[in-house]
Amino acid sequence: MTDLQAKYQRLASEYSKLRAQIPVLKKAVFDEQENQNKLKDVLKEKEQVIRKYEQEIDSLSFRNQQLSKRVLFLQDELESAEVSKKKSKKGGDEHHHEPQNSVGASSVFGEELKSKIEENAKLHKQVQEAEQMYKSKLSSLEENLSKLQLESAQHQEVLNATVQSNKTQTDKLQEEKAMLEVRLQSVEQEMKEANSRAQIAEGKLDTVSTELQFRLENANRILSTKLPFIDTKHRHLNSLNVPTHDRKHQLRVKELVSHSVNLVKELTQGLSNFYTYSEQRSKIYPCDSSSEPLSPVNAKYCQYLHENLGFLRPVEQSLRHFMETLKEDSLTTLETAVEVQALGTHFRKLVDYLNRLLPYQLLSIDEECALSSCPSTLEAKNRELYTSLKKLNAVFNKLETYISIITSQSKGESFRHPPGSYGSIFKQLCSCLTDLHEAVKEVSKHYNSKVSLEHQLPTATQKLKTTDECIVSSLVTLVTTTGKFSAFLTGNQDFFEEPAGYRTRGSSVVGGLNDINQSNPIVATFRQQSAAYLSSLTRPSPETVPHKVALQNRRILLSSAESRDSLAGQITSFQEKVNKLEQDKEHWMLELQLLQIKYEKEIQKGKELSKKLEQTENAHSIGSIQDNIDQPPVLPLSGATDSTTTPSVQTSLLGKLEVTPGGSDTDTREQLIKNHFSGRVNELTSQLQTADSKAVNFLAEVKALHKRLKIAERAKDGAQEDLRVTSQEITQLRDELQTTTRSYEGQLSMMSEHLAGMNEKLALQKDQIDELTVQLSLAKGAKKSRK
Repeated sequence: MTDLQAKYQRLASEYSKLRAQIPVLKKAVFDEQENQNKLKDVLKEKEQVIRKYEQEIDSLSFRNQQLSKRVLFLQDELESAEVSKKKSKKGGDEHHHEPQNSVGASSVFGEELKSKIEENAKLHKQVQEAEQMYKSKLSSLEENLSKLQLESAQHQEVLNATVQSNKTQTDKLQEEKAMLEVRLQSVEQEMKEANSRAQIAEGKLDTVSTELQFRLENANRILSTKLPFIDTKHRHLNSLNVPTHDRKHQLRVKELVSHSVNLVKELTQGLSNFYTYSEQRSKIYPCDSSSEPLSPVNAKYCQYLHENLGFLRPVEQSLRHFMETLKEDSLTTLETAVEVQALGTHFRKLVDYLNRLLPYQLLSIDEECALSSCPSTLEAKNRELYTSLKKLNAVFNKLETYISIITSQSKGESFRHPPGSYGSIFKQLCSCLTDLHEAVKEVSKHYNSKVSLEHQLPTATQKLKTTDECIVSSLVTLVTTTGKFSAFLTGNQDFFEEPAGYRTRGSSVVGGLNDINQSNPIVATFRQQSAAYLSSLTRPSPETVPHKVALQNRRILLSSAESRDSLAGQITSFQEKVNKLEQDKEHWMLELQLLQIKYEKEIQKGKELSKKLEQTENAHSIGSIQDNIDQPPVLPLSGATDSTTTPSVQTSLLGKLEVTPGGSDTDTREQLIKNHFSGRVNELTSQLQTADSKAVNFLAEVKALHKRLKIAERAKDGAQEDLRVTSQEITQLRDELQTTTRSYEGQLSMMSEHLAGMNEKLALQKDQIDELTVQLSLAKGAKKSRK
């Protein structure tokens, strides 16, 4: 069924393509007809020009005859004038006036004769030029006619070959058509059966929908009449009702919290970089830990600095967890934000860590100042950095106070501040953040000046310089982050000061100003628990295994480890089989696409053959034209449209006209031109169809390549995700390795110190024993001497 529908869709698409090609072909035919008309007009103009030339030749020949007659007449008159002149010489003076007149007349006749001869020569030249042009045009037309005759013969041979080759294909196509018609009838019967089934299913669907609609109405009626029991009479119970609130306020809260999460992430990242690079610096300066042991102060300082992520990361994670707990269907205020209490505890731990870290920072600065290579200017800069670090720690302590006040509002009534004082609390918080920005800026300035002086010392190594540059860059990021945080809070201070946009049911007073009207924080948790419970009810129950089967499977798995290995091997083999099957599936999908393209090409070929069969019906007329082609016709010299012969005129230099009879067959010539252009149109249509089939083939290939590209991109994304996970695991393992190596190094140093102390104690005890033995020997010698 699906294959037939796909084939019908393909046939419809092919039909639509052919319908789209019809206007293009019509336009091409009309263009060819216009070109033929234009060629006919040009041919008529040329024939008119030839007629004009013939008329000119006739007029010139007639003029030539007149001029020849005039010349003969003038020659006769000249002879008579000469005779009369001779007679006049014999006469006397009495006849003197008459010869002068005869001489003047003879001179006039001579000039006229000379002009006529020149005019006759010019006319002869024009006649010769016209004859040359006529001969050249006649030769070119004869050449074109021979070429066209050869092309028509070749086209006729190709046409006969295609007709013979396409007969078998048409028979095959007719057989396939009959088989498709039989299959079409079977499919129509299946469609009728499916329609009857669909009608039955629609009837069942209507009954089920009506029944479900009735049940829904009953459930809604029960919910509206029985379930909503809201007690608005007692104010202490009204605080437990679900409050109505403004969703825009909640969305604004969620947006601000997400922005603050990003800022806190940047701040913790900057502090972590500062402390990490400070740890590297303390291991390099004032003494290099690779060659010399660190002082106890610096060792403890490095130990504290290494623990910075354990206090910075929980602050960011607690705020991110609070952002994830925010819902759009509940109102979040300081009283209902129970999850924000973790932020206060973690920030308090961070500030305690900073308070424990500050003395070691100051002692490390004192050690740097105590060095012999430290000049007085550098010592002054260190003292400035000393005071700026103290100020920064004081600002953190002040900031912790206000953050603890804000986060403790959801603990209970004993920890709450009145809502009217929220504005002053947030103002103080904004001022603390501005002070933090200024303190960090001051630390960055003093540290930068300190580093610039240190780098001028001859004892400054390249490793120290690069570490100092990293510390300065981390301080610059801290300055920009604290500035963003301060601007963020000052810009949204009005929103933090305004009361919460909710009201309890049964009361018209907006909450936030009266404690009686405020909602209980437990309402949000109740709402979340009920939503989770309802969602759990809609989940399908997982498939269970009988208890006996589970125990048996557990015994089998626990009894032998070979079963696990076999299962692992089976899993790997199954995965390999699945991968091979997926590859085979992709291969056969591509093969299916190629076969579809071939099928479409065959359909196009069938349509082309049907068109060519229609064209072969005009083959009989072409056969009659072929007979005329065997005897090439003579092109007419005049533009007459009838089939009468017109004489062609040839002139000689002596002025005599010779007329030769010639014939023309305009109908045959026009039929040849028409057949030539129709063959050209058919050739262009076949080229267009082959181009369309190639385009369809290329489109299918592009689609297949696009699918492969998507699969490769998915595989790439998966590989990148695996790479990211493995890189995270590698970093964690490296951190654990560093911590373990440091702990082992500390234990080894302690053991070495203990062994050194024990060796000293043993040496002292040995010395004491030697002294005692010497004393004993002396005492024994004294006793012997006394005896």
